[in-house]
Amino acid sequence: MPKLGMEPIRRAALVKATIDEIGQAGSLDVTVAQIARRAGMSSALAHHYFGGKDQIFLAAMRHTLSLYGAEVRGALAMARGPRARTEAIIRAGFSSANFRAEVVSAWLNFYVLAQSDDQARRLLSVYQSRLHSNLVYNLKPLIGPRSGEAALRIAGLIDGLYLREALKRDIPSGEDATRQVLTLLDHELRSFGKDSET
Repeated sequence: MPKLGMEPIRRAALVKATIDEIGQAGSLDVTVAQIARRAGMSSALAHHYFGGKDQIFLAAMRHTLSLYGAEVRGALAMARGPRARTEAIIRAGFSSANFRAEVVSAWLNFYVLAQSDDQARRLLSVYQSRLHSNLVYNLKPLIGPRSGEAALRIAGLIDGLYLREALKRDIPSGEDATRQVLTLLDHELRSFGKDSET
């Protein structure tokens, strides 16, 4: 029987263990027992809190997206002007909290799961819609009617850099990834006749 008041602590431990275990394996080919062992509890307790492995993984991705969302909101609150706000969104995606090997691996597996799991597909769709709308909102004052298609290209490059990074074995470089996306942003602004410093 779970101890009273321990559920939030144990759920958080399972979420972290899931990201770490998938990051180490590089795939969803891990068991609830492995995740539970890493979290320091029994697989029965893990099943009690979440059900199956997919439910634990989806909870881990909700947690990951929640942390990412908080980071984006914090970065936007400090940015002044549409260019700075667009940069803030880009930088948040490649911060040390978000762009680390185990989280990158989880994202790759999240995309794979979303092909066959409706809950994962919906969660991924929410993330993509929010990223797109945030980019469009801040690009619109800079490039007007082209903001939608520019946002698609920028979001596509962000996703692509995560997927490409998942196939590497070295430590992810958020600075390098950020620089590539900011280069695309500069190109989008220049092609619209805007100074990249606007």
